[in-house]
Amino acid sequence: MAKEITGKRSKIGVFDVVNTVIMLFLVFITLYPFYHIVCASFSNSTLLAAHKGFLLKPAGFDLGAYKLTFNHPLIWSGYRNILIILCIALPYQLLMTLLCGYFMSCQGMMFKKIIMALIMFTMFFGGGLIPTYLNIRSLGLYNSIWSLILPSGLSVYNSIVVRSSIDGIPRSLFEAAEIDGANDIYILFRIVPSLIMPTLAVILLWCGVGHWNAWFNAMIYIKDNDKLPIQAVLRAVLIANQKLSSETTMQDDQFNSYAETIKYSIIVIGTLPILCVYPFLQKYFVKGVMLGAVKG
Repeated sequence: MAKEITGKRSKIGVFDVVNTVIMLFLVFITLYPFYHIVCASFSNSTLLAAHKGFLLKPAGFDLGAYKLTFNHPLIWSGYRNILIILCIALPYQLLMTLLCGYFMSCQGMMFKKIIMALIMFTMFFGGGLIPTYLNIRSLGLYNSIWSLILPSGLSVYNSIVVRSSIDGIPRSLFEAAEIDGANDIYILFRIVPSLIMPTLAVILLWCGVGHWNAWFNAMIYIKDNDKLPIQAVLRAVLIANQKLSSETTMQDDQFNSYAETIKYSIIVIGTLPILCVYPFLQKYFVKGVMLGAVKG
């Protein structure tokens, strides 16, 4: 019996060691790319180009790339535009999602099946890029930040997640509120949000990250450089291999000497803010996803 217990303990110990090693490896391959980018952004461009293998520390500490990046007005206009978009789009999307989710959770609504079918239809079928572009132009939204806000007002998937959370609220609570004189508007804006706050936090995080990382719509609908969000600026430098602006105030030789490290510094500048926000919403994120996943 003693040998059997010892054998079981040794097997458990081996499993723990192997599991720990695998988890540490996964953490390393997940975090190292970002660590490499941070180190490269503080490196000397010439030494960085000559460096081979893993980069464990900056290759010659140099802040020149960050100085050139922050001195350019297009970076600040990109931050300004994305902050304006987030301040308008997030409340707008949250309101539309809450309204749609509450409607889908209500019972006894007139023409509910027909409206639900139309809502679900938009989840699987869309007009396509060209009709959407023509629609944006005909509405007068071309070359305006409203073209990045209004079309993304409602996500059917997010509405289904909100509906699932509302369905988890006991119906007796709604009935008690109605007996006390509460109407649908009072229930929707005073009772429901406080009970599904984790889910709303997840929706807020999804929408915020989606807008922060969006660049494709800005590339299609925005013509002026000073109206581009930060990710569109980042794409122009990283993918299209362009300078920050055609009217750049940098000297060509100075820009070329920091061309490689500027790319890394822009990645850090474009990624760091959203990484700082995520830890504050993480506790809601896990709970909200579970609420949306368990209910049908």
